[in-house]
Amino acid sequence: MHQSDQDIRNRLLIARLPAMPQILVKLIEHLQADDLGMPELAALIGKDAGMTAKLLAVANSSAYHRTTRSANLEQSLVALGTDMIKTLVISDSVFQTFNSFPHAGSVDLRAFWKNALGAAVIARDAARMLDYPHPEEAYLAGLLHNVGRLALLAAAPKEYGFNFTARDDEDLCAVEQRTLQITHTEAGAWLIERWRLDSFLADAVLYHHEPSERLEASHPLIRIVRLAHVLAAHADDAAQVLDACALCAIPVERATQMRDGAGRQVEQAAAHLGIDLNGADDIAAPPAWAPPPADPVQQRLNEEMRNMVLVSEVGQSLARQQGETGLVEAMTRTARILFDFESAVVLLENPTGQALAGAPLAGVQRIAGFSVSLARGGPVAQSALDRRPAFVQRERQPLGLAEEQLLRMLGSESMVVVPLVAGARCLGVLVGGVAAWQLPHCQRRERFMQAFGVQAAGALEALLAERGQARRQLAHAAEEFREASRRVVHEVNNPLSIIKNYLSVLDSKLARQEPVGGELSILNEEIDRVGQLIGSLADGGAQEDERWGAARPTDAARVVDEVLRLFRASSFVPSSIEIVARMAGDAAIEGDPDVLKQILVNLVKNAVEALGQGAGNHGGAGRIEIVNRGHVNRERQLYLELVVSDNGPGLSREVLANLFAPVRSTKAATDGNGSVPRGIGLSIVHGLVKKLGGHIDCRSSAAGTAFEILLPAWSGAGTALALPARALGSA
Repeated sequence: MHQSDQDIRNRLLIARLPAMPQILVKLIEHLQADDLGMPELAALIGKDAGMTAKLLAVANSSAYHRTTRSANLEQSLVALGTDMIKTLVISDSVFQTFNSFPHAGSVDLRAFWKNALGAAVIARDAARMLDYPHPEEAYLAGLLHNVGRLALLAAAPKEYGFNFTARDDEDLCAVEQRTLQITHTEAGAWLIERWRLDSFLADAVLYHHEPSERLEASHPLIRIVRLAHVLAAHADDAAQVLDACALCAIPVERATQMRDGAGRQVEQAAAHLGIDLNGADDIAAPPAWAPPPADPVQQRLNEEMRNMVLVSEVGQSLARQQGETGLVEAMTRTARILFDFESAVVLLENPTGQALAGAPLAGVQRIAGFSVSLARGGPVAQSALDRRPAFVQRERQPLGLAEEQLLRMLGSESMVVVPLVAGARCLGVLVGGVAAWQLPHCQRRERFMQAFGVQAAGALEALLAERGQARRQLAHAAEEFREASRRVVHEVNNPLSIIKNYLSVLDSKLARQEPVGGELSILNEEIDRVGQLIGSLADGGAQEDERWGAARPTDAARVVDEVLRLFRASSFVPSSIEIVARMAGDAAIEGDPDVLKQILVNLVKNAVEALGQGAGNHGGAGRIEIVNRGHVNRERQLYLELVVSDNGPGLSREVLANLFAPVRSTKAATDGNGSVPRGIGLSIVHGLVKKLGGHIDCRSSAAGTAFEILLPAWSGAGTALALPARALGSA
């Protein structure tokens, strides 16, 4: 069916038309499979609470003269019988559907319902007379034969409001075609196909206004619905009645009896459905009316406005799709509906930007391995490069191999290429297959296609950005884990070095049969430290964050003593290096003692490594000092200043400039003691000081290096000072 510029099917797509109830769809499937008996009916109805209630109410109504009420569904179904059950299921499903159409509540539906029920009853009786195997299908076709009028009212209430109540004849179809470019028969058939009902139902609705001579060789259901329409709406037209009866080989007298007998059945069906038909015959049905021709400029403006609304709806729909496959399928499906494409595929820019590669699509087997080079030219590549739609017809222009392959995949003789443009970049193209006669119409809708391409590209770009963001987040998380791993490896090396040296001390003491209780206590503490560090990697530092969250006082002097005890009692510090501490005065800080210990161990260990084997200034002995310089007021906050210094050769300007950055020094990755580059250690120290709320600076010259640490001074009173675990156990 050809679509003109004013085709209302675009508006039908966004009119929020109702879906057919699933119970009716399942019922039709059973009917077509000829496997519907009472057990199947009971199982089907039992799954629908609303339908169950409806059938129980009818079975227990006065119409069946029940002396006792049916106790359950099975008894009620037996009382009704299969024919009545099927009729009620079909009628109630259609009744729910019709009442769900937009704007259906704003018009008087009594005449519409009486015509639909009359046509349904006549169609079923005619089907039985002709031995048609599915009389229920004929009943449904009669009910739905004018459903297109509800669809047109929903899509175009202003344009179609008057003609909805107009007389149902050929003049109405002509006016619909002239004003809306689609008839109610076409709209009804389109809707039935959208509901995925049987194709002969759609054909019966589509052709019920066709002249009888055109339907002589048609499917029986088409002829039955034509007869039902004539008897229900044009019984006073003897010529039409005679032609319709001849079409079905039914005598006029029998047809008249069917029509007259249909009245009682219509009233009964209306009563079961709760439809009030009183006064339906008094409602006037005026002839169809067409407004004067619209101003072409205004028509064009209206079309542009409709396209804008439609494109906006399309953009929102595509933006809701999940994943590239779902988006591509939604793009092709929407394009087929909007532009009447026979089929469609999507080609996306490959990572190098040199070609368009086919996006996988269900039903198109070869598209996933297909590509079009942008450098070799051709209509598809040129459309992407120019960012304008291309219209390709095999007979009118020589085509390259890529275009020939695309036409074969699409199964069409011509194609339309719609570029997917986001800003100044073309992300790919959508290629739709069309018949050659459709190309002029497609060319007139070029601007609409461009707008569609922009919306589709926007959804695709958002998807790609989201995927890129996810990849960046994963990469960031991986990098954070690698960095945390490097830090843990570095920090674990410190207690491992202490453990290694204490094992040597332990071995010597055991050989001399000296007490080793203190050394074993230190070994246990350092082993616990290793476990805590590894655990912090597993829980992402949550335990440390929780520990640091609560403020508590710490005696920095006691922590310094504990650190010196670790180094002095081991063989890690050569005899040529002296470590001294001057911690006189108030040394209370706010923070975790274990964190302060970790900072000092790193700095002292680095100082020992920098001094080497007694390499102090001018060849003298090495000296490391830890000094309490008292309190410092910095930006109106009180800090305690600790200085860790050595008299080593000092640091170069380049090293000093990047001292606390997490970079590797010029040392090997590990030395004989398993140490890790100083850059990582000092980066860890910097991070720990910051987490304690402090500051750290470094001064270095040929006279040596000093690390100046400012830690928040404890301002509270009457609280016991926190100490490292080892210090608490030793006195």
